Amino acid sequence: MTGTLYGVGVGPGDPDLITLKAHKILQMTPVIAYPAPEVGDSLARSIAAPHIPHGRREIIIRMPLDPKNFPDRSAYDQAAAEISAVLQNGEDVAVICEGDPFFYGSFMYLFDRLGDVFPVQVVPGISSLMACAAASLMPLVARTETLSVLPAPMAAADLRARLEVADAAAIIKLGRHAGKVMDVLKDLNLLQGAQYVAHATMDDQQVRPLAEVDPTEVPYFAMILVRRGEVGS
Repeated sequence: MTGTLYGVGVGPGDPDLITLKAHKILQMTPVIAYPAPEVGDSLARSIAAPHIPHGRREIIIRMPLDPKNFPDRSAYDQAAAEISAVLQNGEDVAVICEGDPFFYGSFMYLFDRLGDVFPVQVVPGISSLMACAAASLMPLVARTETLSVLPAPMAAADLRARLEVADAAAIIKLGRHAGKVMDVLKDLNLLQGAQYVAHATMDDQQVRPLAEVDPTEVPYFAMILVRRGEVGS
């Protein structure tokens, strides 16, 4: 019998937003794995910290900070090999991810390598999308409206084309792309009314109108929410 691989979403930042099922998995699983930058602490680990019992074995997946090298295949290959050895030994492994494992989550790269070999269970988590909507008190969509989730690193022309036809949009992974995104929204007359949320549910959460934001000070973990009309209009 091999161990089971768990992909565990731990939510957007507030440790209280972890699900009861995720808490149960963390309590019973002997090995915890999580992504981390090349230097420094893991965001996912810091979110889950209050729920991880003392003495658990931990596998740290160190990833390069340069987005041009993401996903780093060698890092995930190495992590998959280490996790595979634990699973083959009959022990379960919980891979924790901020947000949800299958919503831009790093777990999907391990799932791609190990999902055909070992039993897998995915525990969904509250995503940044839901957290930002709640923090900004801005409903995402209603009735027959559609929602577009757009990564900010997209080319400006692609962003424009998708925003032109979207009822509502969430633009994620802002960072150094914030200025480009704001220019596109301004050209489409969507800047006014757009909401900006950074580090949702964390101690340093910021929520304010996008028009008041300095694009040079926008972090990676930030999101823009934009709607074309009022809810139900």
